[in-house]
Amino acid sequence: MGNPMRIRASATGDVVEVKVLMRHDMETGQRKDASGKAIPAHFIQKLVAKCNDKVVLDCLMGTSVSKDPFLSFKFKGGKKGDKINVTWHDNQGDSRSDDAVVS
Repeated sequence: MGNPMRIRASATGDVVEVKVLMRHDMETGQRKDASGKAIPAHFIQKLVAKCNDKVVLDCLMGTSVSKDPFLSFKFKGGKKGDKINVTWHDNQGDSRSDDAVVS
């Protein structure tokens, strides 16, 4: 399991803005180490964000996403006090899930 994500969620009216900083190496599989061996691909493939167990974002990622990705998105229908859950799964079977409360 990766390091904890930093999640911030704030509401303005019924629009919630969520900002997520994920800690992940996001290796493409094309770089080589000091000895010349290829570093195996290791990247986040799927990310799902939920507000009170309702999916508000479902996305697929690939090797073109940078190390420690930052993601920001907005959705309607949320309010202060709602629970936000963000979960990712990578190509090596690792996953991480973290929660935040809308402020």
